[in-house]
Amino acid sequence: MASPVALSDPDRVETLTLALSFVASRIASVAQSKPPRLVAVSKLKPASDIQALYASAGHRHFGENYVQELVDKAVQLPSDIQWHFIGSLQSNKCATLASIPNLFAVETVDAVKKARKLNDARSEQWEKLNVFIQVNTSGEESKSGVAPGKETVEVARYIVNDCPRLKLLGLMTIGSIARSHAAAVGEQNEDFTVLLDTKQLVESELGVDSLELSMGMSQDFEDAIKQGSTNVRIGSVIFGARPPRKSAQIN
Repeated sequence: MASPVALSDPDRVETLTLALSFVASRIASVAQSKPPRLVAVSKLKPASDIQALYASAGHRHFGENYVQELVDKAVQLPSDIQWHFIGSLQSNKCATLASIPNLFAVETVDAVKKARKLNDARSEQWEKLNVFIQVNTSGEESKSGVAPGKETVEVARYIVNDCPRLKLLGLMTIGSIARSHAAAVGEQNEDFTVLLDTKQLVESELGVDSLELSMGMSQDFEDAIKQGSTNVRIGSVIFGARPPRKSAQIN
């Protein structure tokens, strides 16, 4: 039995609610039609922060980077929260992730092997698990992700044709800081352009359409929306600075 989630103090609830509202207004100001999905990235933040936004603002989409932290929070918090896993995906953690009933999406699939493990572990009784393919649009060795182009197409083809318990929802990138800074002074973000081009290639090669684009974080989400993002992942602007992982209290 999970321990009950401690309630945030009223000042903390107000701070979080105002921050989320401010982000939502910024999104609305640049969205050309339907606003993108807002994933509130709550990694290393207490479950009480999530409960506060769930109850006071009606927010449902939350993102986590660490598998065990997501597992623990999913047990403690309401079952209609729609969780996104946005951290580096390890093969030996796929089965654990796929066993979370209200996991809305895994946004960091970067190999056929990992897609297969997620598919094999997902219950046939549940809705298909949404997945995004993570694309390394900047080519940085420090970043995970499939190379844009043919490699992305092949992973997408495998998910569509061989993973009946998964749904290919779209493509995702974590762009380079330098390109994000360039976009801040008026240039288009090259990472976002590469992801859009890759999306169009995948759709053409596989005969699918309406793939989503998960791109844009706290420092560049407005530019991402202008370039077509349908899913933004925002953490520190909502929750504030994160503590070091070892000292974080998530309960």
